[in-house]
Amino acid sequence: MKKAFEPIVNNNSKILILGTMPGEKSLQLQEYYGNRGNQFWRLLCGVFNEGPKDDYADKIALLKKHNIALWDVLEYCEREGSLDSNIKNEVPNNFNVFYGKYPQIKHVLFSSKNAAVYYDRYVGRRPDIIYGVLPSPSGANATMTFLQKLDIWKIKILNIVSNT
Repeated sequence: MKKAFEPIVNNNSKILILGTMPGEKSLQLQEYYGNRGNQFWRLLCGVFNEGPKDDYADKIALLKKHNIALWDVLEYCEREGSLDSNIKNEVPNNFNVFYGKYPQIKHVLFSSKNAAVYYDRYVGRRPDIIYGVLPSPSGANATMTFLQKLDIWKIKILNIVSNT
């Protein structure tokens, strides 16, 4: 069984970005979105017009600076490789406890359609939270260019930031 990371969150977090489960490289490095082929950090830096962040502590600081929490829908699963399509015997994280501890989070953005599917299957949408789906930052998602993804990420994230 593979185990996901603890959430990156604090009492100032207003937005929660949810992935499915860390990939192999992320698990090896013990860092969210640790695979260099994944565009998550590059996209987030682009949203806020910040230069690239190589140090993981700087990446975490970027999240906290903009009141963004980061977590995964699944706590455990079996998976060969990093593809979500290979996930088996999954166990979701405990969102009731999470939302009880962080009631100020009113926006959830899924970093992929798969994350939304697992969330809907195991957690269900709450009426007090606004949900959205971002284009997957995975290098395997070649249906959009980086700039097309960035445009959508900017619209969705900055719209929330400007209204909170």
